[in-house]
Amino acid sequence: MIEIIRTNSENLEFKKLVQLLNSDLAKRDGNTHSLSQFNSITDLKYVVLAIKEGKSIGCGAISIYDFNLMEIKRMYVSPEVRGQRIGEKILFELEDWSRELESIKCILFTGSKQPEASKLYQRNGYFPIEKYGKLMDIPDSLCFAKVL
Repeated sequence: MIEIIRTNSENLEFKKLVQLLNSDLAKRDGNTHSLSQFNSITDLKYVVLAIKEGKSIGCGAISIYDFNLMEIKRMYVSPEVRGQRIGEKILFELEDWSRELESIKCILFTGSKQPEASKLYQRNGYFPIEKYGKLMDIPDSLCFAKVL
């Protein structure tokens, strides 16, 4: 059974998972990839952890991007449990939390070298959008949105 809990970026288990995420992204994109500038987790108030048998196996977060608009960030599931729809559970919890915070839409970005992430988002109702903000200058960034 997968337990989903809400926390914040001070959570040590979240910090450990983000280190694993950053390591995975560095292998895919290189340590100096331009998307890495957005990897900070400082002051994230809305963090979700997936826990299985007492072990943290996945995470995600949301942050306020604009009025009624949340950005999904730092989605990660440990390789040993991928393919079990844990990412969906995390995503659904983040969407529910966004609704509770009166958001009407979620946006997110991922890299072109993360096809499994793009599939997850599109399978769950996210549609491609134009690059936003600082992502406009990053050629292999992919942006998605979902109306809640």
